[in-house]
Formats: sequence, C-alpha cells, structure tokens
Amino acid sequence: MVTLEELRELLDREQADYQLICQEKPIRSAQDAQGFYPVEQSAPTFILECDDGLVACIASVQRGRLDFEAMKKQLGYTKLKLADRKKIQRETGYQVGSVPLVGHRLPCIFDRRLFCYDYVYGGTGDELVTLKITPRDIERLNQVIFHLD
Repeated sequence: MVTLEELRELLDREQADYQLICQEKPIRSAQDAQGFYPVEQSAPTFILECDDGLVACIASVQRGRLDFEAMKKQLGYTKLKLADRKKIQRETGYQVGSVPLVGHRLPCIFDRRLFCYDYVYGGTGDELVTLKITPRDIERLNQVIFHLD
C-alpha cells in the first residue's frame, strides 16, 4: 500500500501532470463529487478478480456498467468479476472507493475513453484526497495489460 506522501513522491519523480485536491468528506459517488470537480471526468479504480488474481480496472464513469462477459472473452479469462471488499482490503490495503489511480501495484485494464479529457479525477488511497491527473500519466505509470475501447 502506498501512502499519500509516497504517491506524491512517485508523481513528482515521474514528472506527472497532477494535482491533489483535499475535501472535507469522502467522495463515494458521482453526487458526492459535484462541486469538487467535473463528475463526467471521474475515473474510478475498480478491483476485479480474474484467473490470475486481482487486477485494477480504471474506467471512465461515462462508460456505465462494465461488461464482464465481453471483457472475459477479450482477455481470455474464464473468471472476471468485482472482487470482494474484504479481499481487496486484505490484499491491497485499500478500502473500496479509495484505491489510487496509480501506485496500487496491480496489473491494470485501462479505458481509452479517458483520453478525451485533459485531466481525470480519481482515488489516492486517502478518502479525503482526490487525484487530478492526465490520462497519459495514468497509463504510463501503471502496468497496463489491456485497453478498453
């Protein structure tokens, strides 16, 4: 698990184009995000369980529901589903809803739809801090194994 300070150090070292935004309450839904940043630019990090263990999926909120059956076929998995929140906590150290966009150390599925924005917003590992970052930096700083179109 990466701390907020370690995340900041990683982003600085890698010369990422980012900003950390502090808020007084956790953002757990699109409604919570209103007033903090453009909700349509949200990029939640979902933790999925597949044949190989856990994988992060960073997807545009504009995508709506993930099509696990189609993703399974594209990735060649027999199993792909949202991971259990207890398993996520145990194996990553993060609570559901606060998994960082970068620094989680998991293989990553990345949604190309995010490239239509200059910046997107998502988790930092700290539920009171949001990361504003370029989609290119998210892609560059993760171990991307697959792109969603």
